[in-house]
This record gives sequence, C-alpha cells and structure tokens, in this order.
Amino acid sequence: MSLVENELVKFMSKFDEHPFQMVIGGETHLIGEGDPAFTVVFHKVPSVGDLLTSTSIALGEAYMRGDIEIQGDLYHALYNFMGQMGKFSTDTKSLKKLMFTSSSKKNQKKEVSSHYDIGNDFYSLWLDETMSYSCGYFKNEADSLYQAQCNKVDRILEKLYLKEGMTLCDIGCGWGFLLIEAAKRYKIHGAGITLSSQQKKKFEERILEEHLEDYLRVELMDYRDLPQLNITFDRVVSVGMVEHVGRDNYEQFLSCAKNILKPGGLFLLHYISALKEYPGDAWIKKYIFPGGVIPSLREILHIAGDLRFYTVDVESMRRHYSKTLRCWNENYQKHRDQVVSMFDEEFARMWELYLCACAATFMNGIIDLHQILFTNDVNNDLPMTRWY
Repeated sequence: MSLVENELVKFMSKFDEHPFQMVIGGETHLIGEGDPAFTVVFHKVPSVGDLLTSTSIALGEAYMRGDIEIQGDLYHALYNFMGQMGKFSTDTKSLKKLMFTSSSKKNQKKEVSSHYDIGNDFYSLWLDETMSYSCGYFKNEADSLYQAQCNKVDRILEKLYLKEGMTLCDIGCGWGFLLIEAAKRYKIHGAGITLSSQQKKKFEERILEEHLEDYLRVELMDYRDLPQLNITFDRVVSVGMVEHVGRDNYEQFLSCAKNILKPGGLFLLHYISALKEYPGDAWIKKYIFPGGVIPSLREILHIAGDLRFYTVDVESMRRHYSKTLRCWNENYQKHRDQVVSMFDEEFARMWELYLCACAATFMNGIIDLHQILFTNDVNNDLPMTRWY
C-alpha cells in the first residue's frame, strides 16, 4: 500500500462508530469493528490535505467525479457515516469566502437564482404535482408524496386560522401551491414574493390556470423591500426561506415579517433548524445552497421574543423531511437519464448525493425541521385549545 493510501486509511479510521469497508487498489480495509454496514470503493485516492481542508468537499467531489463508488444503497451508507460529521475537518480560515458570503441584496439574489433557477423542467422531473420543494407531512404510512405535500399545506393553513377575505403574504412563495390552496379554500387575498424568476413565471401561469387573478399576485422581490410597500397583512407565512438570509440577517428578516403583519396577526415560520449555531457544510455551500445557513431553534425564538412575537406552537417535522427527501430521490432515480442528458453525469451524481445526504442528516438528527406559529404581540381571540 502506498504512502497516500496509508494516510487515507489512517484519516478515515476515526469514523468507526458504524463499521464499513474501504477498497483501495484491490485491498480491503475494515474501519471499526463488526460486520461492515457498507463498502466504499476508491478508484482514485483523495489527498489527506484536501480532506483536512474540507472533508465534506473532498469526499463530495470525489463522489461527483466517480472517484468513489458506494456498493449498495447510497442513503443507507450516508445514514451510517454522516452521523459522525462532528469529526469532519473544515478549515474555515482558508474557506472564508465560501463559508461567509455577502448578504447584500445583489449577492443573495444571485445565490438563490443559482439553485432555484436551474429550470422548472428539472424540478418537475422529481417533485410531485404540487411543485412543493419543502418538507411534506406524512399523516399515514401509506401517504404518497403528493398527499404528504397536500397534508403539509392543510396543516399550515389550519394553523394560520384563515377566514374568508383575509390577506396573506408568503415570503419565499416558491411555485405558489400554498397561496393557490389558500385562495381556493378560504378566498383570501394573497401576495407571494420570490427571488427566482423561474418560480415567478410558473406561479403566474398557475394563477391564470386557476382563474385566481382577482385573489393572488406574485412579485420578484427581496424580503427587505416588503416594508416599503406600506401594506399590512392579516397573516404571514414563510416556508424554507430564512435559511437563505444569513445569520446576521435573522433579526432583519423577522422584523420585516412583523412590519407587514397586523397587530395580533399570525406568522408561521417553517424552516430547517439545528440544535446549535453552525456556519454550515462546505460542500453544500459550494455546490447546492451558496450562502445557506441553518438557524438554531433557540436563536430564532430569542430574536422573536425581543420583537414581541408570542410563540403559540412549535412542531418538529424532522423525520417527515427525511422521508420527503427519500421520495424525491426515488423519483429522481426514475428520471436520472433525463437529468444526465439535460446536464451531465457529474451534475446527476451531485444531486443524488445531496438528496441522500440530506435525508440521512435529518434522520440522524444533525438537522431538524421546525414549524413555529407566532402572534404579533398578544392575541386573545384565538381558540384556547392547541389543535384549533
């Protein structure tokens, strides 16, 4: 075994909580004790220097290039391996520009567009008919992905306690399914904002298809510009948006939501969360969500309290998101050849790694998903029972 191969085995030996096999140059090496949970074949050995700079980037790029192959189920392997992400190396000093990007309006629009403007044709391959790109809610074991996404929207709308004629703002509205359902079911008047031109285009098409022009509108807008509209809403919702604003902007984000919300109004925040405050994963930032930072539950609640947002309800949907991602990956694999033809093999491997890695990290608790329901100052008019 060469010096480089020996250094790799030595570096990887610390990830021994769940035994696995490494195959390098035809030789098999067991990491940990017991029956191996999975096998990794190294066609090309990454340098230990790269692994020390960013374990995540070095291994992620090796998988993308095909230098690494996983024998067996990718999600299963990542579930066993990524619970040990606390042992990953990340040189934040040398990766400063990647880990801590500008939160200017111009740069955040660029970062959001880099992910969400890949193309509606791409997302429609593996999302369900609702085009919902956030955590579903599986009320029953047999629920389909479509049913889970409908369940999720039902749950949000029920928590918002909507009444006919109310106004609702969706900050980061995506392709618009939530607002469309709210308008059809409750006859609310809604406004959605997004930084993705592709999402805006699709949402506008759906508004016309559903004949909801008198009820809904969508704007290409930064959340920081909302207060300038001088409009207040009965309800505000934000699903999967705050993760994009950056840690320094959480207070500004929540302040903007408060600024456009009527006194006593309800604000539902649905977002990927974490136990503690981390700068984020280097590979995810480089290839999937530039500038993305996951807030901890405690920092959001701390800021909200300072702004006199009263916390009415907090619900974790961590395992629901893991199942959602596995459903997405199942759909993705059915259309993988189309993804390759639209982009290339490296892109296809990048996205399957992203979907499976996120499913694994939700399942083993590295990340969570929380829905928080706030009232803008005190509201004594809501039903007293939690499950109104």
